[in-house]
Amino acid sequence: MGGLTGVLIVIIVVLILTGFNKLPEVGSGLGRSIKNFKRSLNEPDEVDVTPVSERKKDSKDTKGQ
Repeated sequence: MGGLTGVLIVIIVVLILTGFNKLPEVGSGLGRSIKNFKRSLNEPDEVDVTPVSERKKDSKDTKGQ
């Protein structure tokens, strides 16, 4: 029950600070941030920036060994 009380207090403080007119903007910003966070979880951690020609050379070198 303590967690719910804390969430309610935060929501009330946000409403007081932003005002009811800005509430849709706050909601859409929160939705975009959650969507971006979920998208970042599904993306690979790093991007391979090695040129394609060098990757082909490396794969040929390792196959011969």
